[in-house]
Amino acid sequence: MYDRIKGFRDFYPGEMTARRETIDTLEDTARRYGFREIGTPALERAELWTDKSGDDIVDELYSFEDQGGRHVTLTPELTPTVARMVVAKQQELSKPIKWVSTRPFWRYEQVQQGRQREFYQTNVDIFGSSEPEADAEILAWAGDALTNLGLTDEHFEFRISHRDILGGVLESYDTDLELDEAIRAVDKSDKLSTPEYHDALVEAGLTYDQAAEFDDLIASGDLEEVADFADSEQVDDAVSNLQNVLEAAEDFGAREHCTISLETARGLDYYTGVVFECFDSTGEVSRSIFGGGRYDDLIESFGGQPTPAVGVAPGHATLSLLCQRAGVWPDEEVSTDYYVLQIGDTRPEAARISRDLREKGHVVETDIAGRSFGSQLNYADSINAETVVIAGEQDLANEEVTIKDMESGDQLQVPVEAFPGDLERPTISDFE
Repeated sequence: MYDRIKGFRDFYPGEMTARRETIDTLEDTARRYGFREIGTPALERAELWTDKSGDDIVDELYSFEDQGGRHVTLTPELTPTVARMVVAKQQELSKPIKWVSTRPFWRYEQVQQGRQREFYQTNVDIFGSSEPEADAEILAWAGDALTNLGLTDEHFEFRISHRDILGGVLESYDTDLELDEAIRAVDKSDKLSTPEYHDALVEAGLTYDQAAEFDDLIASGDLEEVADFADSEQVDDAVSNLQNVLEAAEDFGAREHCTISLETARGLDYYTGVVFECFDSTGEVSRSIFGGGRYDDLIESFGGQPTPAVGVAPGHATLSLLCQRAGVWPDEEVSTDYYVLQIGDTRPEAARISRDLREKGHVVETDIAGRSFGSQLNYADSINAETVVIAGEQDLANEEVTIKDMESGDQLQVPVEAFPGDLERPTISDFE
């Protein structure tokens, strides 16, 4: 026996059925907004991450030297990859660029609720527009995707903020401040006690009095009060931008999901403007469901022309926890429309019926193991077949087949030439 590697998961057919339905919902919603699917490699040069974050990040990567002597890594996130792709064909791509993809990623980190070492995300990004409408469309897609999964405002909320509001307020303090460190402290504030949070702000450069004042100001969520306190053009512009995004979100149908939460910071350094995170409204799912925001400087930092960008990446592990908590996670069971049961030497006609039903778009199985009548019927029940079509030698001699409704147990003999015929989804009721 070989054990599964820690942090990696197996998905058997039942669970994969629910996952596929969820992924299809996310992607179908994105397609309605005009997002185009892309495919990206599992392996990238590690420099995509070490050049931006330093060599210490290697400890979080599945990285190694390949046979060509290149330092490579399994991709821990998609944003640097799509930035590389945009740069490679920037002049050829029509703007705005709207991309969607679903795939696995890998990070060597502590396994916990909603976080594995191999994890799946659906990434949705817009490149080439700095308008508030682009941010609002990302929020609208996220809101529509969740409601299409069966969730409501009672189940989730978007906490939305702006990085320049935090940065501007922090920089208004006349201290030798490590801004990125302070923002990371804000990002982790909900996981820290108040003294621990204030300690982190002090380590970043504030005094304890300033840390307490900053905490109270940001927690209030009062944009006017924040702007008056900072008294800076940067914060005024950021407040105006955030308000414009929320106004556009109102028109796009997403404002009802949004709560101003200036503690929402997003820890990654490349975020530049509006940022947001989705949370379980009840708090039962302790981690954020997903997050996103604007990263206007990233394409240029990868060698491309200045290109504004905004995106979001729902993680499927935390999303499934939310859906399960809300009671809308799809049933984890396989389903089959028809099972064509064979008795005796009836393969040619059973195969013809199976082909005809599949051509109509149905899920159809038939016997491929030479089993008895009882074994075939038990198997049909185990795969949740709705209808069993019995092709027996005696039935076919009478130019008939028997169709059986597996829920009611009712069955009926019908002319073989009429099944399935012109009927799109033939059942007993069509022949009674």
